[in-house]
Amino acid sequence: MRFLLDDEQREFARTLDGMLGSARTPGVVRSWAAGDHGPGRAVWARLAEAGVFALAVPEEHEGLGPLPVELTVAFGELGRHAVPGPLAETAAAGALLGRLGGDAAHVWLPQFASGKAVASLCVLSPGGSPYALDADAADAVFVVDGDTVRLAASHGPVQSSADPARRPARPLGGAVIAQGPAVTAAAAYATDVAALVTAAQALGLGRSLLERTVEYVRQRTQFGVAVGSFQAVKHRLADTLIALEFAQPLVHAAALALAADAPAAGREVAAAKVSACEAAYGAARTALQLHGAVGYTEELDLSLWIRKARPLRTAWGSPAACRARVLADGPVA
Repeated sequence: MRFLLDDEQREFARTLDGMLGSARTPGVVRSWAAGDHGPGRAVWARLAEAGVFALAVPEEHEGLGPLPVELTVAFGELGRHAVPGPLAETAAAGALLGRLGGDAAHVWLPQFASGKAVASLCVLSPGGSPYALDADAADAVFVVDGDTVRLAASHGPVQSSADPARRPARPLGGAVIAQGPAVTAAAAYATDVAALVTAAQALGLGRSLLERTVEYVRQRTQFGVAVGSFQAVKHRLADTLIALEFAQPLVHAAALALAADAPAAGREVAAAKVSACEAAYGAARTALQLHGAVGYTEELDLSLWIRKARPLRTAWGSPAACRARVLADGPVA
C-alpha cells in the first residue's frame, strides 16, 4: 500500500497553503464566530475554484470525485489554516447525495462542487448529536433519520460551542427527499467521509499548533536562554510530533480503503479519526502549556486553533465510539 503523496497531490497542498496563507484566516474565523459569514464565504469561493468541494462530488454531477485521498490533502490544509464553516458536512452531504442520486443530487451537487451552495448534515443516531453545524450559514441542511432523508425547512437557535466559530443549531421540519434501504447505506458512507476529512482537518490543525509552539519556545527566554533548549520542553514537543507522525499513515490508509470501497474501510476510518484527533488534542494541550498564561488570551490568534481541537475530537465519532468500532471485528489489517 502506498502511503506517500504523489507530486500532483503535494503541489495541490502547496497551492492551498499559499492561497489560505494570504487569506488572513484569523480575521475570517472571528467574523464567522460573530455571525458574519461574508469573509468566510469569500474564502469558500476561492476553495471551490481550486476544486476542493468538487472532490466529494461524482463526475456525472460536475464534480471531480469521489477522491478520498485528495480530500484528505485538502482538508489537512483547511485544518492547518483553521478555515471555519461546515466543511466536513458539505463534503459528507456531497457523498450522501452522490450515492443516492435522484432529483436532490441533480439540483444540489453541481452547486456544492462550484461553491455556490454550502451544506450541513445531521445524522440522527443513538447517542449522536441532534444539531447541524452552521445551519444558519448553510444553503441546505440535510437530516438523516434512519432510512429517511429530509431537507430541513429551518433551524432553531444557534448554540454555543467550545470553538466560537462552530455554530450548531437544531434543524427543524422539512420535506422528505429520499427513503428506503439505500439511505442507510449512503448515510453510512457519508458518515465515513465526514469522519475521514475531520481526521485530516485535525491533523493539519495539530501540525500548525506544533509549528507555532516550536517557533514560540525558540523566542521565549528564561534565565537568559531559550525555553526550547530545556530538555523537558524538547521531550514534550517530540511526543507531540510522534503522535502526529503516527496518525498520518492511518489517515492515508483510511482514504485509500474508502476509495476502494474496502470491507474494512469503516474501521480504517475510525482508527484514523481517533489517532489524528487525539494527536491534535495533545498538540493543543502542549501549545497551551508551553505558551504559558499568554496561551489563554483570546486576543492571541493561537487561541483560534487551540479551541478547535476539542470539538473536532468528538465530531463525527467520539474517541470511545471510534475505538469501539475498531475493536468490534478485531484489529485493522
